[in-house]
Amino acid sequence: MKACTLVTLEELERRAQSCQRCGLGETRTNLVFGEGDPGADLMFVGEGPGEVEDRTGRPFVGPAGQLLTQILHSVGMDREDVYITNVVKCRPPANRVPTKQEMDACWEWLAAQIALIRPLIIVTLGNAATQRLLGKTEGIGQLRGRFYRWKGGIELFPMFHPSFLLRNPSRKKGSPKYLTWMDIQAVKERLSLLRSRTRDG
Repeated sequence: MKACTLVTLEELERRAQSCQRCGLGETRTNLVFGEGDPGADLMFVGEGPGEVEDRTGRPFVGPAGQLLTQILHSVGMDREDVYITNVVKCRPPANRVPTKQEMDACWEWLAAQIALIRPLIIVTLGNAATQRLLGKTEGIGQLRGRFYRWKGGIELFPMFHPSFLLRNPSRKKGSPKYLTWMDIQAVKERLSLLRSRTRDG
């Protein structure tokens, strides 16, 4: 476990509360900054808050969030063991995909979260988060399931967004849901390897 940076994250969230860098700040009910272990080795980044998240101020607590919790439980992980956030901290109207301008306007907050938490692995959920962090245009179907070297030695691993899995519930071999269960197992195995390397110096 790394040194706790909770106070620093709290201060960052306090500053973000007054953010009006894009139009989403005018239409939000609550800022949805992020939650979880401030010293987490594993960080999940989605695209933006939905209706339930906007109402509660918490990330991934609606149906997609409940499925994410199940995905974590399938490999013996709890939400409290990871850190969960989004590329944009305010809900896009009607849950639309955030625009490039909105993601760019919010980037400083996410970059600061990553710098403070210093995860070993970032899992990006869905197209928007994956394309923004990797700087690629390919879709999640092509990018998922592989580890990419990212800034500061962090490894990035794209996965399907849980909301996509809810729209595609088949568990047949090769389906998005089946592949996601394979992916989260790969993440856990890689995380264990990186942790052992860190301990060994």
